[in-house]
Amino acid sequence: MTRLLIVTADDLGLTRGVNAAVRRAHEDGVVTATSLLAVGQAFDDAVAMVRQLPDLELGAHLALVGEDPPLLSAREVPTLVDGRGAFPLSYRTVVLRGLAGRIDPDDVRRELGAQLERVLGAGVPVTHVDTHQHTHLWPTVGAVVAELATASGVPAVRAPGSHAHGPVGLGVRVLARRSRSTLRAAGRATTADYAGLDEAGRLDTARFNRTLAEAARRGAPTLEVNCHPAVAGDPDLRRFTWGYRWADELAMLVDPQVRAAIASAGFTLGGFADLDRYGAA
Repeated sequence: MTRLLIVTADDLGLTRGVNAAVRRAHEDGVVTATSLLAVGQAFDDAVAMVRQLPDLELGAHLALVGEDPPLLSAREVPTLVDGRGAFPLSYRTVVLRGLAGRIDPDDVRRELGAQLERVLGAGVPVTHVDTHQHTHLWPTVGAVVAELATASGVPAVRAPGSHAHGPVGLGVRVLARRSRSTLRAAGRATTADYAGLDEAGRLDTARFNRTLAEAARRGAPTLEVNCHPAVAGDPDLRRFTWGYRWADELAMLVDPQVRAAIASAGFTLGGFADLDRYGAA
């Protein structure tokens, strides 16, 4: 049985170096989709690039966290920002605010709606939506993301998950089940299996091949793997303290061994637009 594999490069628009890496990973490697960060400093450069790459599917990478500022002012989205009008740096803050009931869904709707509109304005078909640091796993955010995707006619939304042991993996799986239910209720397509959260920033060739083999054993008909490529020595990435091995991920994505492993595991590369043919989850 042939199965569908979507390899998505996140954080398009974060820096010009990230944009260049995504382009190379698509033209010379296995990346079939990318997700554009509306708040990224290199947004305009990214838009110019994707207009030249008709076979690279475009998605919206919606952000409630990170070093880049929101599109709206602190007055417009007070429950999403601090006194300086800045997003929190980590998804953990979103979870804590959510547990305390301190996230206003209307604030989420306004900010993420503005971000989605900016990506839609690129003039390139938008096939999917996901979020920076997977914040739509949190139910309040996930419900808004599903609503915005539906209203905008974006057919697919990422369904993150975890296969890790321990409390974090368990917590992600609990949230992921609820997220998938929300997406089904909204009529949004997604892949039946997913990888990339557990492996974030550490997907070299060996790790990717192990991840792919594990997914093949699970046997789902569709799989998304998200990754984070960047060029080596990108000075604009120094402000990020994520510990990602950006250049290793780019090297993996253009490694002929990876393409061979994909074929050997029974996967065919494609995009979110192909989900219907394989039975979207």
